Amino acid sequence: MSEDGEDIQEVQAEAGETNDILTALKEVLKKALINDGLARGLHECAKALDKRQAHLCVLAQDCDEPAYTKLVEALCNEHNINLMKVPEAKQLGEWAGLCVLDKEGKPRKVVGCSCVVVKDFGPKSEALNQLLEYFKHNQ
Repeated sequence: MSEDGEDIQEVQAEAGETNDILTALKEVLKKALINDGLARGLHECAKALDKRQAHLCVLAQDCDEPAYTKLVEALCNEHNINLMKVPEAKQLGEWAGLCVLDKEGKPRKVVGCSCVVVKDFGPKSEALNQLLEYFKHNQ
């Protein structure tokens, strides 16, 4: 019985860690957007990846085009660029600034985005350090 309890705690810790990484990713994308360091969409991302201007690539897991996913993953592997996957394209689009904010600051008319590349992180932050540590430990 204690073994099952330990397994549940480990899974919860991993889920909490993933949530923290996604929060850190959101902050990093926001700062990169402010510093004009994001490429959004397949064409812009493929150009940035091929020119080796990218520091980080974020891909949506719910992308319905397998060739799209294969291309982005292959370019990241070829040029040794960190690749991270998020669950939803709408969520990634919101983080990448592809939405309209209403008076309360809530996102409206969110456009889905399957791929985002960070070309410039902007100023150093705790979220960026957390994200880079995550990639060091998971490679």
